[in-house]
Amino acid sequence: MSTLELKKELHLIIDNSDTNLVEGFYAIITAYIEKSKNSQMIAESEEDIKSGRIHNQNEVRKIIESWKE
Repeated sequence: MSTLELKKELHLIIDNSDTNLVEGFYAIITAYIEKSKNSQMIAESEEDIKSGRIHNQNEVRKIIESWKE
């Protein structure tokens, strides 16, 4: 089944479902999206650490202080 066909099928299911199913589906999808975002941020952070793109606590304090100027 193509992506377009899947989307149409999902729309039909949602359009013909009760509130509980729609709310459950929404909760599943939003949780999946949030998990994907978090996984990507973790991967990017690990790459930063490996590449040495990190700051110690004193450097972070200086950066924050520069925002106040």
